[in-house]
Amino acid sequence: MSTVETTRKKTGIDAAVMNGDINMLLGDPLLPPTQVREERKRKLTAAFRLFGKFGYDEGIAGHITVRDPEFEDHFWVNPMGVAFQKMRMSQLLLVNHKGEVVEGDGYLNGAAFTIHSHIHRTRPEIVAAAHAHSLFGKSWSTLGRLLDPITQDACAFFDDHGLLDTFSGVVLEMGEGAALAQALSHYKALILQNHGLLTVGKTVDEAAWWYITMERSCQAQLMAEAAGKPVLIEPEVAIRTRAVVGTELAGLFSFQPLYSVICEEQPDMFD
Repeated sequence: MSTVETTRKKTGIDAAVMNGDINMLLGDPLLPPTQVREERKRKLTAAFRLFGKFGYDEGIAGHITVRDPEFEDHFWVNPMGVAFQKMRMSQLLLVNHKGEVVEGDGYLNGAAFTIHSHIHRTRPEIVAAAHAHSLFGKSWSTLGRLLDPITQDACAFFDDHGLLDTFSGVVLEMGEGAALAQALSHYKALILQNHGLLTVGKTVDEAAWWYITMERSCQAQLMAEAAGKPVLIEPEVAIRTRAVVGTELAGLFSFQPLYSVICEEQPDMFD
């Protein structure tokens, strides 16, 4: 039995949250890289299953990555052509910043490499990034606007998301990847005009949660504006709210209920 499995059975993800012992969640640098890697890959696989459950897949579009804890110029990513709903941890690819598949079988999505290699290179503090062509995110992206603070949840992104206000096709050229990373800047999220959403975090948990709640915030604003003119939350209130719902720990902990449920529902993903 692995150290990760022993730790999980002893404490459990719920116990870690309740007891405030978040080393397992954060990937404590004092833990062995093998243990951190295992946990990151588990979370990455679970994030794919959740994205599939929520209907975020669109053919072969969409990818989530996590930086390897030992080889920091490498990241783990889904192989092209495997449905989010069927992703298994054993299918993940380890890719370096030259675009070479170092570990795993399968094809590397060119757009995934172009986008994520630039993010991981320009934002060394970022561990994970998520991008998909989910319905409400791509619908909102056609408006070429940032999200407004119209709900408590949307305040997580107040003054903390950017807009890439051009669309030049599938992101395959390195210059396009660089432009995307520049537009992301120091933010936690980016709206790619006529394309979709992208979110980042210092954990897979955080990046995945920001994507999920941003997709829902896009849906909420589209529905609200279809019905009338939403009332905006005052900037100072939005800032105070962001300090509660938009922090790294808020993103980390908000993911845990979803992770717990998907692990119970679909344990085959760790085969």
